[in-house]
Amino acid sequence: MSFRDAIDNFYERLVMDAIDATRQPGDTADFLTDVMCVALNRLPPRYYRHTIDMMFYLADEELGGMKDKSLAAVQNARDFVIEHQRE
Repeated sequence: MSFRDAIDNFYERLVMDAIDATRQPGDTADFLTDVMCVALNRLPPRYYRHTIDMMFYLADEELGGMKDKSLAAVQNARDFVIEHQRE
């Protein structure tokens, strides 16, 4: 495993959860991938090496805030992608 594979952005998981929570009938994989990219680009990166470390050191209030930010970013990203779709 490369050292590059040893870190992750915690927001990726939160954005995936928010996408799952807001998924609509007819959402395609391409659409959801675009939504994920737009949402992640609007959130600050939060890198970690071991999931257990992130969960242990993250206060409940901070995690709740990150989840709320992720959901809002996904909802805004959905609107943005819909408005900017190519036909």
